This record gives sequence, C-alpha cells and structure tokens, in this order.
Amino acid sequence: MDEKMIEKIYGYVIQYGLSFLYAVLIFIIGRAVAQFISQLIEKALNKVTVNLTLVSFGKHLAYYLLMTFVVIAALNKLGVETSSFIAVVGAASLAVGLALQGSLSNFASGVMLILFQPFKVGDAVEVGGAQGKVKEIHIFNTIIINTDKTKKIIIPNSKITSDKIVVELDSPSE
Repeated sequence: MDEKMIEKIYGYVIQYGLSFLYAVLIFIIGRAVAQFISQLIEKALNKVTVNLTLVSFGKHLAYYLLMTFVVIAALNKLGVETSSFIAVVGAASLAVGLALQGSLSNFASGVMLILFQPFKVGDAVEVGGAQGKVKEIHIFNTIIINTDKTKKIIIPNSKITSDKIVVELDSPSE
C-alpha cells in the first residue's frame, strides 16, 4: 500500500471511528440515565402510594420514551439521517393513538379514579348504569358485584367518569 492510501484509511478511521465511539457512549450513558430516571419515577410514585399498576406503567413508559430519544441521538451521531425516522415514529404514534382512542380514554379515566378516589374497593355504588359493591378498580375498567351477588359487572372507566357517581354512605346523615 502506498502512503496516500494509508493516510486516507487513517482519516476514515479517525472520522468514523470516533463517531462510532461517541454513538456507543451516547447509548451506554443514555441507557444508564433512562434506567436511573425510571427508577426515580418508580420510587416517587411508591412514596405517594399510587396503585402498583400505575407505578409499573409510569416506570416503563418513562424508560421507553427516554430510550427512544437515546437511540435517535446515537443514530444521529453515526451520521444516520434521523428526521425521517422521527417522522415515522410520530406518524406511528398518531396511528396507535387513534386506534387506541377508546382504550386511552379508559386509561385516563382509570388514572383519575385511582388518584382522586371518588370511591374505593368495598363501597356500595351506582356507576355507569350499574349498581353494586366495588370488587376491583383496574386501570381500564372497574368490576362491581351486583346487589344480589349474582352478577359480576365490568364497566369501562370512561363510562364511570363521564356519568354520575353515587356512593352509598355508611349511615345516613340527618
């Protein structure tokens, strides 16, 4: 090999090798930061005694959102054109959001029910056109056992929050 060719190869190694090294560092450090932040979110949510389902969901959502940004940053450092990738992720997110519109509405309503607690497990309620005792409150639906204990009624949480909620009091006030 002649000297010009060696210099050319050396230049490419320095140019692209450093970019590759930086991309790997961005990924490793970004992953560690994403794990750290998701664990912080988990600890914070556990401290305020949020439902375990919501804690797990919040932790994983934060981790995967942060990792998406980390991967995009690492690819960008490698020289990959990321604007089209970001556009595809945005379009896919919109499509998923539209497809899951009802589920997302139930999820948001479930979060509201868990955070604001208009009723709790064991309460006698009238919600979403059903009457009975609350057995379980999930992130997407609430399970009620009817008054004569013959039926298990599963009500989407969005139906509960969009209608009146009647909670039976232990003793009537005078």
